[in-house]
Amino acid sequence: MSLTIDKITFKVKKGIFNIFPQLCKGCGLCKEKCPHGVLDWSDELGLYGTPTVEPIYSEECTACKMCENSCPDCAIKIERKKKEKKEKDK
Repeated sequence: MSLTIDKITFKVKKGIFNIFPQLCKGCGLCKEKCPHGVLDWSDELGLYGTPTVEPIYSEECTACKMCENSCPDCAIKIERKKKEKKEKDK
């Protein structure tokens, strides 16, 4: 028997914000710790029937991972966009 954990993905300015509702208990620590106030409550329900979060103000997200690092249940995963390297003129 295998356990499937679904994720909801949001594209943000500097990366991808993934939330795993089956792991989120709606504690709000991520929302509280976000330095740019990007997160707000979602209509999606989490583990205990409480709202999960989503990046409402996605243009303000810097993909700093503060939300991911503050989540006690590993319900958030941030994927940063890779910077494009500029070719130097020779």
